[in-house]
Amino acid sequence: MITSKTLRLLALGFTLTAAVGFAASAKENWDNHCAQCHAEDGSGSTKMGKKMKLKDYTDAKVQAALKDEELLKATLDGVTEGGKQKMKGYKDALSAAEAKDLVAFIRKMKK
Repeated sequence: MITSKTLRLLALGFTLTAAVGFAASAKENWDNHCAQCHAEDGSGSTKMGKKMKLKDYTDAKVQAALKDEELLKATLDGVTEGGKQKMKGYKDALSAAEAKDLVAFIRKMKK
């Protein structure tokens, strides 16, 4: 006979498994949160990217000038220039691990 304690432990196990498996991949997060402005390939070649003069993440020189910490901070906290918000932050939409994975994904865009 299965006890109520066993049932609770099984339910907890299923809940934890579902929560761990729910994190989106870096590619999915890029497509959902970033590609609209930064372009699918990271070049910033979208209409909005050109208007905002976004950096080309496919350019090795641009990549070399950026630190991972800067990319992580921009991803989580957003970017403001001249007192105006240029990019909203995604700290409410991404976990710390997802944000770090997104930075690693950006690094792979370099040609």
